[in-house]
Amino acid sequence: MMAGRAPMPYDYLRQVPAFTVVSDDLVHDGVLPDAHVYEAGNVSPHLRWSGAPAGTKSYAVTCFDPDAPTGSGWWHWVLADIPADVTELPRGAGSGDMEGLPKGALHGRNDYGTFDFGGAAPPPGPAHRYVFAVHALGVESIEVTPDQTAAVFSGTINHYALARAVLIAEYGVPDSEA
Repeated sequence: MMAGRAPMPYDYLRQVPAFTVVSDDLVHDGVLPDAHVYEAGNVSPHLRWSGAPAGTKSYAVTCFDPDAPTGSGWWHWVLADIPADVTELPRGAGSGDMEGLPKGALHGRNDYGTFDFGGAAPPPGPAHRYVFAVHALGVESIEVTPDQTAAVFSGTINHYALARAVLIAEYGVPDSEA
Protein backbone atom coordinates (compact mmCIF):
# COMPACT_ATOMS: atom_id res chain seq x y z
CA MET A 1 0.00 0.00 0.00
CA MET A 2 1.31 3.44 -0.91
CA ALA A 3 1.62 5.85 2.02
CA GLY A 4 -1.39 8.11 2.32
CA ARG A 5 -3.64 5.91 0.17
CA ALA A 6 -6.54 3.78 1.24
CA PRO A 7 -6.00 0.02 1.25
CA MET A 8 -7.05 -1.94 -1.78
CA PRO A 9 -10.56 -3.33 -1.39
CA TYR A 10 -9.56 -6.99 -1.30
CA ASP A 11 -6.57 -6.70 1.06
CA TYR A 12 -8.57 -7.52 4.18
CA LEU A 13 -11.16 -9.91 2.80
CA ARG A 14 -10.99 -13.68 2.57
CA GLN A 15 -8.21 -14.48 0.11
CA VAL A 16 -9.16 -16.43 -3.02
CA PRO A 17 -7.09 -17.61 -6.00
CA ALA A 18 -6.50 -15.26 -8.91
CA PHE A 19 -7.40 -15.70 -12.55
CA THR A 20 -6.89 -13.39 -15.55
CA VAL A 21 -8.80 -10.35 -16.80
CA VAL A 22 -7.71 -8.21 -19.75
CA SER A 23 -9.31 -5.36 -21.66
CA ASP A 24 -9.17 -3.81 -25.11
CA ASP A 25 -9.78 -0.47 -23.34
CA LEU A 26 -7.71 -0.59 -20.14
CA VAL A 27 -4.09 -1.34 -19.31
CA HIS A 28 -3.35 -2.70 -15.84
CA ASP A 29 -1.72 0.08 -13.79
CA GLY A 30 -2.31 2.47 -16.69
CA VAL A 31 -4.42 5.61 -17.04
CA LEU A 32 -8.18 5.26 -17.37
CA PRO A 33 -9.16 6.54 -20.84
CA ASP A 34 -11.59 9.45 -21.10
CA ALA A 35 -14.30 7.19 -22.55
CA HIS A 36 -14.70 5.73 -19.05
CA VAL A 37 -14.82 9.08 -17.25
CA TYR A 38 -18.25 10.22 -16.09
CA GLU A 39 -18.23 13.63 -17.82
CA ALA A 40 -16.32 12.54 -20.92
CA GLY A 41 -17.98 9.32 -22.11
CA ASN A 42 -19.26 7.28 -19.19
CA VAL A 43 -18.97 4.02 -21.12
CA SER A 44 -18.22 0.74 -19.37
CA PRO A 45 -14.97 -0.81 -20.59
CA HIS A 46 -14.48 -4.03 -22.49
CA LEU A 47 -13.43 -6.91 -20.19
CA ARG A 48 -12.41 -10.48 -21.07
CA TRP A 49 -11.42 -13.13 -18.55
CA SER A 50 -10.01 -16.64 -18.49
CA GLY A 51 -8.73 -19.24 -16.08
CA ALA A 52 -11.64 -19.30 -13.63
CA PRO A 53 -11.69 -22.42 -11.46
CA ALA A 54 -13.82 -25.51 -11.96
CA GLY A 55 -17.09 -25.11 -10.14
CA THR A 56 -17.65 -21.54 -11.33
CA LYS A 57 -21.42 -21.13 -11.76
CA SER A 58 -21.58 -17.38 -12.47
CA TYR A 59 -19.55 -14.19 -12.47
CA ALA A 60 -19.86 -10.73 -11.01
CA VAL A 61 -18.08 -7.57 -12.16
CA THR A 62 -17.38 -4.61 -9.91
CA CYS A 63 -15.52 -1.33 -10.12
CA PHE A 64 -14.52 0.37 -6.89
CA ASP A 65 -12.56 3.55 -6.12
CA PRO A 66 -10.85 3.10 -2.74
CA ASP A 67 -9.45 6.65 -2.94
CA ALA A 68 -12.80 8.49 -3.01
CA PRO A 69 -12.97 11.04 -0.18
CA THR A 70 -15.94 9.36 1.50
CA GLY A 71 -14.36 7.21 4.19
CA SER A 72 -15.86 4.17 2.48
CA GLY A 73 -14.73 4.45 -1.15
CA TRP A 74 -17.06 4.70 -4.14
CA TRP A 75 -18.82 1.93 -6.08
CA HIS A 76 -18.84 2.70 -9.81
CA TRP A 77 -20.18 -0.62 -11.06
CA VAL A 78 -21.91 -3.61 -9.48
CA LEU A 79 -23.00 -6.36 -11.86
CA ALA A 80 -23.85 -9.92 -10.81
CA ASP A 81 -25.48 -13.13 -12.04
CA ILE A 82 -23.45 -13.22 -15.26
CA PRO A 83 -23.87 -16.77 -16.63
CA ALA A 84 -20.83 -19.05 -16.31
CA ASP A 85 -20.51 -19.47 -20.08
CA VAL A 86 -19.93 -15.71 -20.53
CA THR A 87 -16.26 -14.71 -20.39
CA GLU A 88 -16.36 -11.29 -22.02
CA LEU A 89 -18.30 -8.04 -21.79
CA PRO A 90 -18.10 -5.70 -24.77
CA ARG A 91 -17.50 -1.97 -24.33
CA GLY A 92 -20.79 -0.38 -23.27
CA ALA A 93 -22.40 -3.57 -21.90
CA GLY A 94 -22.94 -1.80 -18.58
CA SER A 95 -23.91 1.64 -19.88
CA GLY A 96 -26.14 3.43 -22.38
CA ASP A 97 -28.37 0.93 -24.17
CA MET A 98 -26.34 -1.87 -22.50
CA GLU A 99 -25.81 -3.67 -25.78
CA GLY A 100 -23.99 -6.91 -25.02
CA LEU A 101 -25.20 -7.22 -21.42
CA PRO A 102 -25.75 -10.96 -20.89
CA LYS A 103 -29.30 -12.15 -20.37
CA GLY A 104 -29.98 -12.63 -16.67
CA ALA A 105 -27.20 -10.29 -15.51
CA LEU A 106 -28.26 -8.06 -12.62
CA HIS A 107 -27.08 -4.49 -12.11
CA GLY A 108 -26.98 -3.26 -8.54
CA ARG A 109 -27.18 0.40 -7.64
CA ASN A 110 -23.82 2.16 -7.84
CA ASP A 111 -22.94 5.09 -5.58
CA TYR A 112 -24.34 7.53 -8.14
CA GLY A 113 -27.71 5.92 -7.40
CA THR A 114 -28.06 4.42 -10.87
CA PHE A 115 -28.20 0.82 -12.10
CA ASP A 116 -25.31 0.89 -14.56
CA PHE A 117 -21.63 1.73 -14.90
CA GLY A 118 -20.80 5.19 -13.58
CA GLY A 119 -17.46 6.49 -14.79
CA ALA A 120 -14.61 8.13 -12.91
CA ALA A 121 -15.32 11.56 -11.43
CA PRO A 122 -12.67 12.29 -8.81
CA PRO A 123 -12.26 15.72 -7.28
CA PRO A 124 -9.14 17.69 -8.26
CA GLY A 125 -5.99 16.28 -6.68
CA PRO A 126 -4.06 13.03 -6.76
CA ALA A 127 -5.17 10.30 -9.15
CA HIS A 128 -7.65 7.72 -7.91
CA ARG A 129 -7.43 3.98 -8.49
CA TYR A 130 -10.32 2.26 -10.25
CA VAL A 131 -10.33 -1.41 -9.30
CA PHE A 132 -12.18 -3.48 -11.88
CA ALA A 133 -12.72 -7.00 -10.57
CA VAL A 134 -14.27 -10.09 -12.09
CA HIS A 135 -15.38 -12.54 -9.43
CA ALA A 136 -15.88 -16.25 -10.20
CA LEU A 137 -18.75 -17.41 -8.01
CA GLY A 138 -19.86 -20.83 -6.79
CA VAL A 139 -23.57 -20.00 -7.23
CA GLU A 140 -25.70 -19.23 -10.29
CA SER A 141 -27.30 -16.25 -8.55
CA ILE A 142 -26.29 -14.20 -5.55
CA GLU A 143 -30.02 -13.80 -4.81
CA VAL A 144 -30.08 -10.10 -4.00
CA THR A 145 -32.44 -7.51 -5.41
CA PRO A 146 -31.26 -4.50 -7.43
CA ASP A 147 -32.32 -2.10 -4.68
CA GLN A 148 -29.81 -3.57 -2.23
CA THR A 149 -26.79 -1.39 -1.50
CA ALA A 150 -23.50 -1.90 -3.28
CA ALA A 151 -22.08 -3.00 0.09
CA VAL A 152 -24.66 -5.82 0.27
CA PHE A 153 -23.84 -6.86 -3.30
CA SER A 154 -20.11 -6.77 -2.52
CA GLY A 155 -20.42 -8.71 0.72
CA THR A 156 -22.55 -11.36 -0.96
CA ILE A 157 -20.21 -11.56 -3.95
CA ASN A 158 -17.20 -11.98 -1.66
CA HIS A 159 -19.01 -14.67 0.34
CA TYR A 160 -19.53 -16.78 -2.81
CA ALA A 161 -16.20 -15.95 -4.51
CA LEU A 162 -14.11 -18.90 -5.69
CA ALA A 163 -11.51 -16.69 -7.41
CA ARG A 164 -10.97 -13.08 -8.45
CA ALA A 165 -9.33 -11.29 -11.38
CA VAL A 166 -8.35 -7.63 -10.93
CA LEU A 167 -7.40 -4.86 -13.34
CA ILE A 168 -6.55 -1.39 -11.97
CA ALA A 169 -6.45 1.91 -13.85
CA GLU A 170 -5.88 5.40 -12.46
CA TYR A 171 -7.49 8.72 -13.28
CA GLY A 172 -6.99 12.14 -11.78
CA VAL A 173 -7.96 15.75 -12.26
CA PRO A 174 -5.06 18.16 -11.69
CA ASP A 175 -5.61 20.81 -9.02
CA SER A 176 -5.14 23.49 -11.70
CA GLU A 177 -8.41 22.39 -13.37
CA ALA A 178 -10.46 23.20 -10.26
